[in-house]
Amino acid sequence: MMPALKVDNLAKTFTLKKPLFGAAPAGVRAVRPMSFQVETGETLGVVGESGCGKSTLARMLVGLLDASEGTIEIEGKALDNADPAKFGKLIQYVFQDPNSSLNPRKTIRQVMEAPLKRLYRMPRSEREARVSQIFASVNLREEFLERYPHEFSGGQAQRIGIARALAANPRIIVLDEPVSALDVSVQAQVLNLLADLKTEFGLTYLFITHDLAVVEAVSDRIMVLYFGSVVEIGDAKRIFANPRHPYTKLLAESAPVVGRPLTAPEQKGTELPDPLKPPPGCAFAGRCPNATDLCRTQEPELEPVGEDQLAACHHPIQD
Repeated sequence: MMPALKVDNLAKTFTLKKPLFGAAPAGVRAVRPMSFQVETGETLGVVGESGCGKSTLARMLVGLLDASEGTIEIEGKALDNADPAKFGKLIQYVFQDPNSSLNPRKTIRQVMEAPLKRLYRMPRSEREARVSQIFASVNLREEFLERYPHEFSGGQAQRIGIARALAANPRIIVLDEPVSALDVSVQAQVLNLLADLKTEFGLTYLFITHDLAVVEAVSDRIMVLYFGSVVEIGDAKRIFANPRHPYTKLLAESAPVVGRPLTAPEQKGTELPDPLKPPPGCAFAGRCPNATDLCRTQEPELEPVGEDQLAACHHPIQD
């Protein structure tokens, strides 16, 4: 079966302004060449520290950022030079901050109807029916359509953001930290809603978050990013129970657990490498307790390790 999403050597380099004196530094590689695919109906969780490239990757996938190199395919269709309207019909984005992602000067009805007008040229009667259907799916009352974004709580605003993405009838939705700005009780409601919508509309999700408990609960597979690269990818149940890359192990041990004292896991340092002066070899070598000279000189490849797992490590953790 053809994958819903296929990414091949996708990368992003941000060019820097030339200083007044001296030569311009090389660009910053926010996302290093990565390849992966997401099967139809799957939820792929994407995790990593702040600055690892999660949001940059998400914005490239939905066309908000141009890729520096590589290709994106949705259901076998290359999107490198695709018409934006065709692009929007296939993949949509749910933002981290629900309130700031909604235009404060437009009513919710206007917000909801925008993709129907621009992507489908849908007449008014059809737009109204579609909006009513979507609002019912996300458990919101139709009277909310005449209100403005500032009149809603964070949970309600995020449901509206999800509804706006659904209005375009996409095949894939990229969820960028969709519950991190919400109270814990509201997070559970939104996560349950996303699970129901996935079944109802036959969706495929990319779920980007730093919350390991959330991503493990909602994902089929998990992809771990570090310094713009994929360091491990595998089955959600196995990847934190039996991590193969030392960075994945560090993430798992760093997550707070109720009833367990907070202790710092073993590592040599705490900071990401300097993006203006990336180190040779493995980017995690400076923090890895298992690093050797090989790690500091040769960049590891993403290779099979164990059952249904890939890791980019010269010395992967064994059973």
